[in-house]
Amino acid sequence: MEGGFVAGRGGAEAVPERVKVVAMVAFVMALCNADRVVMSVAVVPLASVHGWSSSFLGIVQSSFLWGYFLSSLAGGVLTDKYGGKRVIACGAAVWSFATLLTPWAANHSTGMLLAVRALFGLAEGVALPSMTTLLSRWFPSHERASAVGLSMAGFHLGNVVSLLATPLVMSRTGVSGPFSLFGLLGLLWLSVWAFRITNDPRDSHLISVSELRLIQAGKTVRPSSASGFPPVRRLLSKLPTWAIILANVTNNWGYFVLLSWMPVYFKTVFDVNLKQAAWFSAIPFGAMAVSGYLAGSASDFLIKSGRSVTLVRKIMQSIGFIGPGIALLCLNFAGTPAVAALFMTAALSFGSFSQAGFLLNIQDIAPQYAGSLHGITNSVGTFSAIISTIGTGYFVQWLGSFQAFLTLTSVLYFISTIFFNIYATGEQVFF
Repeated sequence: MEGGFVAGRGGAEAVPERVKVVAMVAFVMALCNADRVVMSVAVVPLASVHGWSSSFLGIVQSSFLWGYFLSSLAGGVLTDKYGGKRVIACGAAVWSFATLLTPWAANHSTGMLLAVRALFGLAEGVALPSMTTLLSRWFPSHERASAVGLSMAGFHLGNVVSLLATPLVMSRTGVSGPFSLFGLLGLLWLSVWAFRITNDPRDSHLISVSELRLIQAGKTVRPSSASGFPPVRRLLSKLPTWAIILANVTNNWGYFVLLSWMPVYFKTVFDVNLKQAAWFSAIPFGAMAVSGYLAGSASDFLIKSGRSVTLVRKIMQSIGFIGPGIALLCLNFAGTPAVAALFMTAALSFGSFSQAGFLLNIQDIAPQYAGSLHGITNSVGTFSAIISTIGTGYFVQWLGSFQAFLTLTSVLYFISTIFFNIYATGEQVFF
């Protein structure tokens, strides 16, 4: 990064506008994950009150993904057409209200709870495509990996904050407390976002001339707003697209198994209480936030040093999948919660390198369709997450163990690594 995001002309400088943009994006990504993780913790006392089985827990956890699956593609198309600012603002408004409604829905009926969770997922499905499109417009190419790393660090820190805060808030206010807290924070963020951020730096009245020139000079491609529906058939006709799709499938499969089931895993396997389970679950996501930023910085450094974008994407993606695959195999042999947390930390820390792999590769091969392609790949990935989240519950109920599903997930990581290294490219494929 040139000057660490600072558009310098000597002396003290005001904070560059793109730094403010990535800070606001990182904050809403933190809320995005914090809101969904509340249920991963709250589901334990809710299951006790309502008598839910392990298999039904999987259905409750996956209901978020039903809506998420439906909105990923639509969110990507809307983002390409209208820009990330409006789309993510609408999404945050809806998911914040859905978060506030969740405790009421759980007490009203199971059907209402599943419907509210699906609405929540429908709204959150636009977050990642919006982030992808917005950052591609606000950052030069050689800073993009770091910008995504910072935003995704916020995303993962949302897990940490929610996992640690939810048990504490529930112990003082009951189950509804953390839902109210994070829902209101989303509405507060929205009030700032609406008046401070623009879709494109060229539309900002706050950006300096020097910073705008730096951003524009660092763009290898000028992304333009897409008109109409994206050419889905053409996007799906190339193997580099399928390399990204399989990587997204694998990433979502493994990530949502850990995200949805970690507190339950520690409670079931090691019989720790809810607050201890939250701590053991939070540590891996904290490490993931740090490693994701380091991966982005390393990626930008390698590209500025002359390494090809294709090589850098494949290196990052290989680390992002081989590492978690080995760690989850080792998790099968963990004898204490501390050792299990260590292996989960390794799995998620290595997994965050995928952000500088397939996630950035979307912008490489189709910059003008980045939101749409992200939506397409994320829709397929979300479907795999639904299967893995529900499947984990049934595996645990039938076999009384997490081991079989962890091994299956490891195998999928290794297969996806091979496919990505053969067919992925960092060159622009769609013009």
